[in-house]
Amino acid sequence: MLLAHSQLELKGASGPLAENIQVYLDRLPDPSNLGSRRFQNQVLQEVKTAARAMGYYRIEVSTELQEKGKKSRLLIQVKPGEAARYKEVQVTVRGEAKNDADFAALIKQHAPKVNHRVHHGRYEELKKQLTSLAIRKGYFQARLTQQELAVAPGLGQGFLRLTFDSGQRFSFGDVQFSGSQIRTERLQALLPFRLGDPYLASSLGELHQKLAESGWFSSIEVDVDDPKDPAQPLQVRVALSPQIRNTVETGVGYSTDLGPRLKLNWNKPWLNDKGHSLSSKMSLSGPEQSIEAGYKLPQQNVSDDYYLVSTGIKNTNLEDTNSAEYNLALERHWLLDNGWYRVASVRWLYEDYTQGSDSGSANLIMPGLGFNRAYDSGGSMPEQAYRYLVNAELSDPTWGSDERFVRLRARAGWIGSFSDDQRWLVKLDAGTILMKSATALPPSLRFFAGGDNSIRGYSYKSISPVAEDGTLTGARYLATAALEYQHRVSGNWWLASFFDAGSAWNDQRDLYRGAGFGVRWASPVGPVRLDFAWGLDLPTGREFQLHFALGPEL
Repeated sequence: MLLAHSQLELKGASGPLAENIQVYLDRLPDPSNLGSRRFQNQVLQEVKTAARAMGYYRIEVSTELQEKGKKSRLLIQVKPGEAARYKEVQVTVRGEAKNDADFAALIKQHAPKVNHRVHHGRYEELKKQLTSLAIRKGYFQARLTQQELAVAPGLGQGFLRLTFDSGQRFSFGDVQFSGSQIRTERLQALLPFRLGDPYLASSLGELHQKLAESGWFSSIEVDVDDPKDPAQPLQVRVALSPQIRNTVETGVGYSTDLGPRLKLNWNKPWLNDKGHSLSSKMSLSGPEQSIEAGYKLPQQNVSDDYYLVSTGIKNTNLEDTNSAEYNLALERHWLLDNGWYRVASVRWLYEDYTQGSDSGSANLIMPGLGFNRAYDSGGSMPEQAYRYLVNAELSDPTWGSDERFVRLRARAGWIGSFSDDQRWLVKLDAGTILMKSATALPPSLRFFAGGDNSIRGYSYKSISPVAEDGTLTGARYLATAALEYQHRVSGNWWLASFFDAGSAWNDQRDLYRGAGFGVRWASPVGPVRLDFAWGLDLPTGREFQLHFALGPEL
């Protein structure tokens, strides 16, 4: 094995031992005279020190100067011998942490066992982990009262004795907020701990996160008193600066589904000392134009427990669809203990429409219930992610709706990784309308398939049953699936191959398939996707479709 010093060669050691020896030898200065006894003694000492750190106390090391012409090389020959193994391991925790399950778990996972190889690095790491855990859990007076690692090289035995005295655990005291424009009782409702609860650093992090998620503040600083006396609870100080009253965001985008698009968002993060907020957004493209506004009334937890009153207008002129929608909704959002979000809603929809040769208007009042859950491991293109969404809406003339029906929709998506350079993606989408004929409903409630986020190789919302005159009617049923494999070619650039299939139908289901390849760029604002897709069930000459999109993959 050639080392970083090109004039040194190591033989007889491999794996972690060789790597550790290399680390130690790399600290030596470049040799000016390999034959120097002083330099060779330094080499011998560093090799032995590196080996002993990993339990090899019986190591034999020799050096040999090899000369070939004007070139010289120092051969380091190693015979590691048997590593020393623990004869005795005693790790004891005293104080209040004696019965702390986290300390027991740490010791079980990281402390060596009898007959394990002696390893000084892991011994030092164990001491650091005990101290770090103590600080995170409020044992601020913890200390190691005994720390001993003895080795009997002749016997090949090690003896580890650690005694960790945690002392008393500190607790949380009062929380003082300063600089806030939101009433104190509203902020107190965000606290993940109570007066007298045991100190936990992660609770302070959770408090910071909740305050940040509220959107009320431009800066947040959370601090505690210096820990001196465990009998005195630690006072928590939270310094806040209000967020500006108005934020405006503009953007220009493009997708093959909707073409060029202009966006404008205007938000008021806080309207009063109760923390109510207002959001509005406008989106303009050739086929669709919409404007929406929402008024949020937070409850116990700002981001996970709130009412939302929303309204919106949307105009659509796409394929055989021409419609004007007017929506008004009241929603109640909860985060459940199992990690799912639940949304109960009542939505009023009025829509004037023409769908192919069919035209009319609809006045509908729809109670609804939905559940959703999402996760991603972070980054523009996460290694792991999933998203689930289930929603049901009910309409009945009993409460003033024009039609009686139940509309169900379910979506699921997963992202996984085979390695750092290989990802896979699966998406499923299904829906059904429980009524005899969907033609009695407005187009916004019927199902269509095709497009960037549906079946690629087909234009946006182009898959649907057709009327006698060949125009699209929309469907009662929807089912699509997408399977994609991605391989990194360089940095943030990936190549993808995919296969999509599904349909939107009423009585007879015709399967539509699409396949192709694409390019992915993990941009700072999200993945950019360019797909070259072929609709496998389209007539020759019409089967190719180019798809371009920016935004989340699920």
